[in-house]
Amino acid sequence: MPNDAADAWDRFPDPYQESAHWPADVVHFGPDLPSEADLRLLGELRGRRVLDLGCGSGQNSVAMARAGATVIGVDSSAGQLAAARALADSAEVRLELRHGDLADLAFLRADSVDIVLAADVLGYVEDLGRALRQVHRVLKVGAPLVLSLPHPAWYLVAQAPTHPPVVQRSYFDPSPVGGMLFEGAPPCYPHRLAELFGGLVRSSYRLEQVLEPEPAVGVPRSGTWVETANLVPRMLLVRARKEGS
Repeated sequence: MPNDAADAWDRFPDPYQESAHWPADVVHFGPDLPSEADLRLLGELRGRRVLDLGCGSGQNSVAMARAGATVIGVDSSAGQLAAARALADSAEVRLELRHGDLADLAFLRADSVDIVLAADVLGYVEDLGRALRQVHRVLKVGAPLVLSLPHPAWYLVAQAPTHPPVVQRSYFDPSPVGGMLFEGAPPCYPHRLAELFGGLVRSSYRLEQVLEPEPAVGVPRSGTWVETANLVPRMLLVRARKEGS
């Protein structure tokens, strides 16, 4: 992740977490979405070695540690990692937390991780292919990568001031979009479907599930909620498995 994005999270460590209201008892994939309790994408966590890529303030890492996983959290923001350490201490769970580029996992041995979770983080990574290759290297053969990132359709209408929304951006525009979550937030890169799925195939993953979930029903809305999310998928969720070595 570029330094300017990490700097943005360091300058504003709390607004997103405060607005999203993340609990630390179950894994979440994005604002206002069904959780792991509903989707069951990660599978059994007890006894598994899990890499939480872009762990942020650590809510998902703590939830997985509580479920019995050995969790390694990586984030480019020192401020977010400090919050994750405090949360782990409060929850009385142990996390291994690493400060570094999300696409540089040289500290991990090849074929050493049972599960990789990349929840709402790859949208901040410009070189998606590099990140997917790094994750492939550290995963065990047959092990899953579970990821979520902004749906490419969301970029077309997310900042539209009208409801129903109107298209305000070309689907083919590759330029980053800033401030989608809060003022001063780091830019997101609108990875198109062909880029994401092509990158997974080229990096030797086998696709298992692709989800475009509707907003969760019967739960309080986050501070990032907009009515457009009832009409256009906000997040894309993918489960894929490593093939080859």
